[in-house]
Amino acid sequence: MRARPSTGMPVIYQERTFRRFALTQRLEHVVIFLCITVLLLTGLPQKYRATSWSQDLLSSPVRVQRIQQIHHITAIVLALEILFHLGNAVILMARRKLPGHILPTFQDVRDAGQMLRYLLFLRKTKPSFGKYNFEQKVTYWFLFFSIGIMVITGLILLFPVTVTRWLPGSVVPASKMAHSTEAIVTAIFVVIWHFYHVHIERLNLSVFTGRLSEQEMRTYHSEEFEHLTGEKADPAGTGGKA
Repeated sequence: MRARPSTGMPVIYQERTFRRFALTQRLEHVVIFLCITVLLLTGLPQKYRATSWSQDLLSSPVRVQRIQQIHHITAIVLALEILFHLGNAVILMARRKLPGHILPTFQDVRDAGQMLRYLLFLRKTKPSFGKYNFEQKVTYWFLFFSIGIMVITGLILLFPVTVTRWLPGSVVPASKMAHSTEAIVTAIFVVIWHFYHVHIERLNLSVFTGRLSEQEMRTYHSEEFEHLTGEKADPAGTGGKA
């Protein structure tokens, strides 16, 4: 809002917004974020049990049991969320209403190459993107498979006796190593890659509000903007992350 030069009255500029995430998608994001946070806070003390801070936190059998219960309950919630996500995708596919925006294509490889050239100053502009760019697709599929690994290995650790009736006993320590290591990798990826690039670098809150402004669409999702409106996006704003 700026003052009108002649009258001094404020001028209100109205900008179009575009729907980016449905309510269920936003709720899923919150659930996954909270689950991963709680799982890390309750899982890391168990992984690094020999450290002083872990021993202070887990100083009694009651505390250990409580931490493990919170960890297991949160893991069940996360597993149910993944089942809901997959079930919803199957339903949308059956109704032929599932868009393929998040599926990786060869164009993503070309976009990654063009972005690398841009970062090396071999290209003047960033590549233009549709609804999701290649970085967002990497984030989605990394988390999808990472959470899948943690759910499977977590179930093995939760029911070791049942699992070893059908599989070799070595699967239990292997699952323990894979479970904790994958959790740390996921934490690093979410904090350093996803959280910084999406929520800090340009304060993108669309996963909470569900909408992007017209300027953000023109700048970071020019192909999607042109597809939705039939208008030409600002040629100066191409490429980006959201």
